[in-house]
Parts: sequence; structure tokens; C-alpha cells
Amino acid sequence: MTAVEHDADVIVVGAGPGGSATAYHLARHGVRVLLLEKTEFPREKVCGDGLTPRAVRQLVRMGVDTSAEAGWLHNRGLRVIGGGVRLELDWPELASFPNYGLVRTRLDFDDLLAQRAVAAGAKLRTSVNVLGPVLDGDGRVTGVEAEVGPGKEPATFHAPLVVAADGVSGRFPLALGLAKREDRPIGVAVRRYYRSPAKADDNYLESWLELRSKDSGDNLLPGYGWIFGLGDGRVNVGLGVLNSSSAFGKTNYRRLLTDWLANTPEDWGMTDETNADGPILGAALPMGFNRVPHYTRGVLLVGDSGGMVNPFNGEGIAYAMESGELAAEVMVQALARPAGPERERALMAYPNELKARLGGYYRLGGIFVKLIGRPEIMRIATKHGMPHPTLMRFVLKLLANLTDPRGGDAMDRVINAMTKAAPAV
Repeated sequence: MTAVEHDADVIVVGAGPGGSATAYHLARHGVRVLLLEKTEFPREKVCGDGLTPRAVRQLVRMGVDTSAEAGWLHNRGLRVIGGGVRLELDWPELASFPNYGLVRTRLDFDDLLAQRAVAAGAKLRTSVNVLGPVLDGDGRVTGVEAEVGPGKEPATFHAPLVVAADGVSGRFPLALGLAKREDRPIGVAVRRYYRSPAKADDNYLESWLELRSKDSGDNLLPGYGWIFGLGDGRVNVGLGVLNSSSAFGKTNYRRLLTDWLANTPEDWGMTDETNADGPILGAALPMGFNRVPHYTRGVLLVGDSGGMVNPFNGEGIAYAMESGELAAEVMVQALARPAGPERERALMAYPNELKARLGGYYRLGGIFVKLIGRPEIMRIATKHGMPHPTLMRFVLKLLANLTDPRGGDAMDRVINAMTKAAPAV
């Protein structure tokens, strides 16, 4: 059999936060990485301008300067609105995570991370649309087929390992027969930018647990909403609906957003279409490991491609970057072993460790999604929970997955015990 000439040790499909984090951590260890991105930078993405301390930690691990001077807007915590109560919850003081969040639009955020990967030694190629895998006689993936450039020139790239970081569409894992699991939670989010000087420099991310339109009276609109400033005179405003809601898939989400915003104060500027900066855009949120296995036949799934969005709060970027770092650590060890059973044994550490770290937590998240999908439960929870700041601080830690694994406070110990006791998804 003719030996295949490898273009890299690892091919990473997709240069979003998960793909770029994977490429960065691989390249830092001297691995030859080819990072393939179908678009050109800078490019727009729908979700993720607001980052919790969990995501900030991953940026710091990539050597990113997160100072205000470097263009980042810092936030202190989460302002929660619901049950007639408005509560400001600062991010917790922890050893494991910083005590601030960040805001930056995806327009240059993804570009910045891709350039960190390049600076570490990864080779980035843009305008490369990966179509599917190259398989050997045993059905193992040994590379990718692609179209390159505006002329869509056919190309083939080879590597002993491939990372699918191609986002919620998951075209690469789908080509391997890895479909989404329908028994796992999924959400839909829509967002729009507005020019709103009154809200643009807010140092809290704002979360609305109850949405009402002008004419809804006591009837709640489905879903939850958010508003946070971008630091440039604009705000990111959006809402999410989970598949546990009876409205999921049956609602005009763009109309839902404008109905809610019509009920906001006039000086915020969100009731006036002329203040809108761009269209309403939407995206799916694949949650709770809704595509598995995370390793098979030479392919590792990272981030949204593996359904790693947190079911509790819809956060995806932190988990994309964390899974990318973990995937890189595993591949570095695997590539140091000869191809065959020894390497496969090392690669299986990736799905096993993902399950150990997040499986129990995501199981709890799945239960949470089912509960909040019922309006009567959500109404009771906000009415009786919101007036109690200590309880809400506990809820913030749980929803944002921010605890110290060892030596934390009583809240940390309870949350950590709950996630360990829950059977992993």
C-alpha cells in the first residue's frame, strides 16, 4: 500500500473559538496543525458577544490580553430581572476563575483567537470549505475533501487526526453518520444590535427571566431575554427559547423579540426601528452533548459540533474552548504513540474525560430545561426565588458553572456534590 503524505499532524475543521483554541494548544506543543476555515476574517457570528468568567479563563490560558486598553468591555456580573424584582449579582470570588466577564463582538473576537493560533505555529487557511472526510480501507478518517477559494477548486488534505469544530451544523460529523440526539435539549436564540446610549456602557450583563409584550397582560411570552452593552454605543439584545417550551418551533422568534422590546422604556431606544443596527439573526444552541460519540475513527468533536452548550445558561464559547484545550492535550499524548491500539487507547481519554468533567452537570441541566419549559414552574421559581439574594447567588454559581472544585464555600460544595451524584449523560 502506498504511504499517504500528511499535510499536518492534525487538521482542524472550523476556526471558531473551539477550533482556534484546539489549534493554539496543539501548536504550542509543537504539533503541526492545519486550521481550515470556510469564510474570510473578519466575519459575523450570531451568538456569544458576552463572556462569563469561565470563558475569560480560557482566553487567559491562550495568552490573550483581556484589558480594557486592548478593546475589551469588562462586566461585574449578572443583573437578573423577574418576579417584580431586579437583582444585581456580582461574579463570585473564586480561585479557579477570574471575577469579571467580558464583551466583544464576534466580528473580531474569532479573528483574534485565530491569530493567536497562528502566532503559536498553526497554519490557517481561509476560504476552504470542507465537504467531508477521506476514509481508508478500514473506515478510519485520514483527511478531508474540500473546495478552495472563490473558484471552488477541489482539494484533499491528509492528517492522521481530524478535529470537527464546524459548529452547530456539524456537517463533518454528519458525513460520518453522527446525527443529533433528539433526547437532549436544544435551544433557539435570536439577537439584534441597537444603538442605545442609555444601556451601552452598562457594567452588568442583564438577564430577563420573564418577557412581556405591551398587550400580553399577565401572560408571559415564551423564553428568556438578555440585554448588554457593547461599549461602542450599541447593545446586544436577544432572547432564547428551549425545546422544552410548548412554543418551540411554533413561534415567530423575530416577532417575539420585537413584541418584547416594544415594552421596554422609550429612552433605551429599542422601541424605534431606526435605532436598529442590522437585522435580527438567529442560531440554534446544541446542548447537553447532543451529538456523540465525541471521538470515533480518528475524529474528535469540539464545541457546538459535539453539542457542548451549557443547558443551564446557553453558554457555548467557554465549553468550545475548554473542549478544544482538552482535545489538544489528548492528541499530543496520542501522537507520541505508534498508530494502532496504543494510540486509540490514548484518544479514548477525550470522551471519557469530557463525560467525567461535564456529564453529571449536563444531566442536571437537562432536568432544569424541562422544568423551566413549564410556565407555571418558572412563575413560581421567580416569584419565590428572586427576593432571596443568597439563594440567587447560589443559582448564579450553578447556572454559570462557577465553583472551586476544592476548598470552595458551602455553595460550591453543594453544587459539586450534586454534579458528582448525577448520572453522566
